[in-house]
Amino acid sequence: MKAQQHLFARYAQQLPPATLCWIGLRPQHRAAMVSVDSCQAIKDLGLAGDHRSTKTPGSGRQVTIISQEFIQQIALHSNKPDLQPEQLRRNLVVSGINLNALRHQQFSLGSAIFEATALCHPCSRMEQPLGKGGVAAMLGYGGLCCKVLKSGEIKLGDQLKVLATQAELF
Repeated sequence: MKAQQHLFARYAQQLPPATLCWIGLRPQHRAAMVSVDSCQAIKDLGLAGDHRSTKTPGSGRQVTIISQEFIQQIALHSNKPDLQPEQLRRNLVVSGINLNALRHQQFSLGSAIFEATALCHPCSRMEQPLGKGGVAAMLGYGGLCCKVLKSGEIKLGDQLKVLATQAELF
């Protein structure tokens, strides 16, 4: 894992900045997503207004992020050309980056700082919006789980910037 983390860290900073193009909050468990233009990321909790922010602090799955490019792949594989971000139930959608290169990296959006902790694997509930085979369509394209390291406001149009980690400085 250390070698993979180091490799990601080495090249992630060379990625062009991505743009935040959608923000979605889930006010309650299994509730419909609410699209917003901006929100507050809260350290150790998640996004204000999202039900995950009321859970136990410190989870590695406080915020979920997916790329527009991954959504396009899922749409192709599930034969759903009009697939919308809220159907996939991820909090943030960015465009212009190979999202998997952010795994184990710290990045900023607006004035908030996040850490990508793990792959966000699809659950069996994805069969509902995507139809039979929906989980298979999402394999490898489910995005990432993140935790909030520093509170701050995020808004549509913010640039995602990969940050240098302490390990890279040595």
